[in-house]
Amino acid sequence: MGRRELREQIFKLLFRIEFNKPEEMEEQEKLFFEDDEKAISENDQEYIAQKYANIVCKKIEIDTMINEIAEGWKTERMGKVDLTILRLAVYEIKFDEDVPTSVAINEAVELAKKYGQDGSPSFINGILAKFAK
Repeated sequence: MGRRELREQIFKLLFRIEFNKPEEMEEQEKLFFEDDEKAISENDQEYIAQKYANIVCKKIEIDTMINEIAEGWKTERMGKVDLTILRLAVYEIKFDEDVPTSVAINEAVELAKKYGQDGSPSFINGILAKFAK
């Protein structure tokens, strides 16, 4: 599975935290890997699960950063898709040394085009551009 596909799977798993209690997420993660239409290799499952866990561990810190940067917006008011994309991208920009900032931003915009609303790509790009400075 390519990096873009892996990122998309991480996004889908991370999106579930918006609809489930923290204590339910272990079961949700198990269901995610069982129910996926595509067979995900064991190595890819480990990568997805590890990056997901890293993001969840830093969720409060990431949300604080987003709230400080996003003028006029708070994470509580953001659409769940946009917020999930931002969490993933901010994690990659601030904590993942393997992902260049420009790649994290570009991939986040692509996810926003695919899963977000009409204004999502520009919203995501605008906020992430501030992280790139």
